[in-house]
Order: sequence, then C-alpha cells, then structure tokens
Amino acid sequence: MKNITDRHGFIINHINTHGRATINELTELTDVSGVTIRKDLKVLEEKGLLYITRGGASINNPYSSDRPIQEKATINADQKNNIARAAVKLIGSNDSIIIGSGTTAYCITQHLHPSTPLTVITPAIKVSLELCDRPNIEVLQLGGVIRKNSSSVAGFYAEYILESLSSALIFIGVDGIDLNFGFSISNLTEANINQKMINTSQVVVIVADSTKFGKRGIGKICNIEDVDYVITDNKVPKEYVIFLEEAGIQVIIA
Repeated sequence: MKNITDRHGFIINHINTHGRATINELTELTDVSGVTIRKDLKVLEEKGLLYITRGGASINNPYSSDRPIQEKATINADQKNNIARAAVKLIGSNDSIIIGSGTTAYCITQHLHPSTPLTVITPAIKVSLELCDRPNIEVLQLGGVIRKNSSSVAGFYAEYILESLSSALIFIGVDGIDLNFGFSISNLTEANINQKMINTSQVVVIVADSTKFGKRGIGKICNIEDVDYVITDNKVPKEYVIFLEEAGIQVIIA
C-alpha cells in the first residue's frame, strides 16, 4: 500500500475499529517499513486523528486528566471494589500501612476490618473520616493544604511528617501506568507527597483499574522497578502483565 492517502485512511480506520494498533501490525498490513509507519503516525497525531503510544497508536488519549474525585468515583466502580478486596488480603498482621488518595485507594477502607491493632497513615480526608471510628484502627492524618479535586492534603507539612515515619505497606492509586515513564498522577502538587510516601514504605502496592494502563499523568511518582505489587482488573492488556512480571512485580488480577 504505497499511496500515502490510502495508507493513512487505512491506518485511521483500522485503529478506530480496533482501538489501537502496534507498529509491527501496521507494517505487515500496509507492506511498508516501520520508519514509514512512524512518520505516518506522527502526521496523523498532529492532525488530531490518533495518539501515539509505546510501540504503536491508539484512539484513546494516553495522557490522563485531573478530574474531581466525585467524578472518578463513578468510573469502573465494580472493578475498584474487586481491587480493594484483593488489596486488603495483603495487609496480614502488619501494624502500619499508608493509604493514598484516589477512589480506588478509598475503596480499600470499605473492606478494612482488622482483628488486630492497625495504624493507617493517609493524606486523604475521606479515608480518615471512613476509618476514624473503626475498631482496631488508629488514623494518622497527614496535614497540609487540602486539594478540592482529591480531598487530599499536599505540601511541606505532610512531607515533613513522613520523614519521621515508617510503614510496612503503601496502597496508592495512579492515573497513568506507562512502561517507559513509570507510574504517574495527573497533578504535580500531589506528586511529591506520593514520592515521599513510597520512600517511607517497605512494600509498594499500586491499585489501578485497567483504564490507567498506557496513560501518563503529568507527575511521575516512581519507576516500574520501585513497585512490588500491581492490583488491577481482568481487562488489563496482556503485554503489560508480561512486562511487569518480567520486571519482578507481582500482578494480581482481581
């Protein structure tokens, strides 16, 4: 398929039909080189017809946006609850955990009923309110400026407190999981505190539904190799599972 107009039309139709395509797939279908396909994808992305992703292209924007927590809570609610149930099983007899902000992390609180004393450290106001009178749970609420979109604190005071703390586990939600960029969120203000919480914890658990894969938030919080577990749903692309497991991460499909 040497005619550029026909090729561009074919690429757009193929990606619109299948949602995504790899460069290798497109080279085989159009009988041109990978270099040519990459040039085609760049032109089509500049026209706003698709988004270039790692190793291919997609109709979905790989860059996540910072949406209000009330809006996020309605997205993939069943998957988030399943992820939360799986997350709670990792706590065991640990005496301290961190629960980050975000709707998936908040779902963990609804399934958290420890039989032994547990300290929960959190920047998220909703997490604290949910757990403050729960039996066997003591809440350490981090302080700082509250962000309206996430109902969570960020800033110097919260980061300062974290420097004197240690946690067995952290459960943290993300807005983007990109195999090159790592794990990221869609707000720079909260990126620093998430990095601090991760550094405070012995085991890092990412809780994220499958829609977060292949996306990037503006603020990177850690590299792939910094994470011990990823808990997600059964719609996660297989290539991501393979890559993460080869990197030494245990992937749990909830």
